[in-house]
Amino acid sequence: MSIEERVGDCLRERGETIATAESCTGGLIGSLLTDVPGSSDYFDRSLVTYSYDAKLELVGVSRETLDDVGAVSEPVSAQMARGARDSAGATWGLATTGIAGPTGGSDEKPVGTVYIGVAYAADWGTGDSWANVERYVFDGSRTEIKERIATRALEDLLAAAESQP
Repeated sequence: MSIEERVGDCLRERGETIATAESCTGGLIGSLLTDVPGSSDYFDRSLVTYSYDAKLELVGVSRETLDDVGAVSEPVSAQMARGARDSAGATWGLATTGIAGPTGGSDEKPVGTVYIGVAYAADWGTGDSWANVERYVFDGSRTEIKERIATRALEDLLAAAESQP
């Protein structure tokens, strides 16, 4: 079973929903999720927030964060995941921000660097909502890197959902 099918089964079984904010994957995660028949049971929306302005306007990434650390960073990924989750009223927010290449990398952030954010919305008043970000570096062509990022993001989401009570 594909990762997108496994994610769908998990979310459907739990009665949960997902929204994504994608930068470097350009909507690929949303496309994978909607390849699964019945995905409307759990998939709310995918926001492609490629530019600084889109991150600011659509998912509430602060101007200060973008100025201080740049789009390809842990804080931006966390804010994107929270923003997707909260703007949709979804259980889960999933975000990607990175450098797919073949140019744009640096010594600190080489081509293939990505930050994947997963945010969970707990019941109001519990204080149990959270966001977690992981940094990865993938090799390959631009298309291969995007595919690897999308797959890894869904794997991170599934692991988080399965570990949540």
